[in-house]
Amino acid sequence: MKELAPWELPFFGPKHDEVHQAMQRWRAAFPDLQTHLAGIPLDAQCREVLRALGRAGLLSYAVPQQAGDVIDVRSACLVREALAYDSVLADFVFAMQGIGSAAIWLFGSEMLQQRYLPGIRDGTRCAAFAMSEPDGSSDVAGLQTCAVIDGDDFVIDGTKAWISNGGIADQYIVIARTEEVRGAGGLSAIVVDGDTPGLHIESRTEIISPHPIATLRFSGCRVPRSHLIGEAGMGFKMAMTTLDYFRASVGAAATGAARRALDETLVRVSGRKLFGTPMSEMDTVRMKIADMALDLDTAALLTYRAAWLKDTSSRSPTREIAMAKLGATEAAQRVVDAAVQLFGGTGVSVGSIIEQLYRDIRPMRIYEGASEIQKLIIGKRTLAQGASVSQR
Repeated sequence: MKELAPWELPFFGPKHDEVHQAMQRWRAAFPDLQTHLAGIPLDAQCREVLRALGRAGLLSYAVPQQAGDVIDVRSACLVREALAYDSVLADFVFAMQGIGSAAIWLFGSEMLQQRYLPGIRDGTRCAAFAMSEPDGSSDVAGLQTCAVIDGDDFVIDGTKAWISNGGIADQYIVIARTEEVRGAGGLSAIVVDGDTPGLHIESRTEIISPHPIATLRFSGCRVPRSHLIGEAGMGFKMAMTTLDYFRASVGAAATGAARRALDETLVRVSGRKLFGTPMSEMDTVRMKIADMALDLDTAALLTYRAAWLKDTSSRSPTREIAMAKLGATEAAQRVVDAAVQLFGGTGVSVGSIIEQLYRDIRPMRIYEGASEIQKLIIGKRTLAQGASVSQR
């Protein structure tokens, strides 16, 4: 299926053609990334992809080149869509370098930026963001991990769960409670090196779409106070700001996976007959393909509208970002599910590309804010807009 070039959509400028060209070069270098990585242990796969992304210069779209800069969200989305088309694991590696460094490049001191960002950008340091806890990933204000000041250090105690890059990261941005204030106001962001005494990898978690995920336990973990990012008590704001930069790009990853599913399906139905009739000539198949195409375009348009607003608008497009994350991931799930149905038994055969996409797409509706959380955000923001309209 021929893709729309970036300049054919209303949200892009000339600089985004450079991103498109960079991804073409990446695909030429790795024409079959899945096969290239086959047989390599998961952690080693991530490290190899990370180094390759760094050498290709692609991590600069997730980690700004200069202190004080921010990423272009549309560029990050273009990279994530292209990566996810070929390998959701490669997309994961790219995204985590941004999510695991954003608080540093947005709020960190010059010392922290100089120490960590160059290695994260060139792929020699693996980044991670440790916010979720066992008793509730969505209830950020209820986090229990604490960091107590002791002289020139913080002493961190607690447990973090579902941490991407857990066990392989060179450093973690840890959201911990530093203030005796209830709710989100007492949270701070602290950088913890992966080899710091008192930081333990309690367990690794296997999920349906293989990624390095672990539970971290902090037990008397001593970290210099200079590793505090920004001001104490601003951790919740930093976490939400990070999500505002990268949540829309989850929609881009979902769009990439859905686009691959539709392309594979078009090849399948064009070359297979049922009851002596080409599948592509069956009305039921054509209607299914129409639904898939509609969902795919919906996902792309919601995603790139949100990214464009984040890059260009003076207001915070939190509502549109939530719509992109919710709408694109739910639409992509429908596209991939339809592909499984049209592939039949092959679609659920372990090792097939469609079966892999089915496993890859499902977690996207949960991480970085589950679909239900996005609905709460959209509903709250829409009602607030309605209240302002009624007062005119």
